[in-house]
Amino acid sequence: MSAPLIVLLPGDGIGPEIVAAARRLLEALGEFEFTEHPMGGCSIDAHGTALTEEVLAACRAADAVLLGAVGGPKWDTTDPDAPRPEQGLLGLRKGMGLYANLRPVRPSPALVGASPLRPDVIAGTDLLVVRELTGGIYFGESGRDGDVAHDTCEYSAAEVERIARVGFEAAQRRAAGADRKPRVTSVDKANVLETSRLWREVVGRVAPEYPDVELDHLLVDNAAMQLVSRPADFDVIVTENLFGDILSDESAMLTGSLGMLPSASLGAEGEPGLFEPVHGSAPDIAGQGVANPLATFLSAAMMLRHGLDRADDAARVEAAVDTVLESGLRTPDLSAAGESTVGTGEVTDAVLAAL
Repeated sequence: MSAPLIVLLPGDGIGPEIVAAARRLLEALGEFEFTEHPMGGCSIDAHGTALTEEVLAACRAADAVLLGAVGGPKWDTTDPDAPRPEQGLLGLRKGMGLYANLRPVRPSPALVGASPLRPDVIAGTDLLVVRELTGGIYFGESGRDGDVAHDTCEYSAAEVERIARVGFEAAQRRAAGADRKPRVTSVDKANVLETSRLWREVVGRVAPEYPDVELDHLLVDNAAMQLVSRPADFDVIVTENLFGDILSDESAMLTGSLGMLPSASLGAEGEPGLFEPVHGSAPDIAGQGVANPLATFLSAAMMLRHGLDRADDAARVEAAVDTVLESGLRTPDLSAAGESTVGTGEVTDAVLAAL
């Protein structure tokens, strides 16, 4: 049996550093075949586009794709005709059919002090944000006419139904073996938006197929407040593209740092997924050797579990990350004032040792 093929997309900023560290981690776990390709700003520089057809084809032919980060001030522009690194990410999601983004939020006990919230508020937090990824305002018609601009948000009932099923099934899996009832919180803005009224209607229509799962609905502004006042009360949050983008980044700060949050973008059964840390390219620290690789390691763990059917290896990686955090090692983004810090290489060495 041939080794799984993993496409590496290091991207921009700290992306090459954290992806290189993740490759070391994966090589310590077993036999994998790797190919590496440019995507994002580096691809714009080389090819004039953030994602070439050749790279998209390579990703679609792989067993899984691991992405670092894209973007940076070098490519920031308000010119609507200029290529942007983020277009590569949107193109990957659309071209690979990745409609479901999973972002788990489970603060490590060792990082309770790094969260801006009180320890008693975040205690017991273990939630999953399920974000619809290929519809909504990010993929709707947009344009500008002089001083007037528009971005159109559209959803079909079929798009809402398939992401709702992902949410309900994720809640069932998370509750399996646990002493609690699975629960889904559907987030929308149904008091204002017609797309949200359709969203709420369709989610409610799917819910009876999962009688063991409790369903509640929250308006997105209320959900944003509840996430910082009672995060431990959430189980699975399912929501549309824009709201999921914002709420998952807010949820990340419960862990103390965006540098700790992994994600998985999944499509149809049997198709390759895309796995990436949620944090950005951090160009201000690129090349300094201080980037936090742990979210990339946890993204690699999600790849092992959801993309390569290697749940035992995924659990080993997650346990090793917890062990290193409990030992007190901290990259600068996780450290308190006056604490000593270590760099990317030292953290990687420690995780490999903990394996």
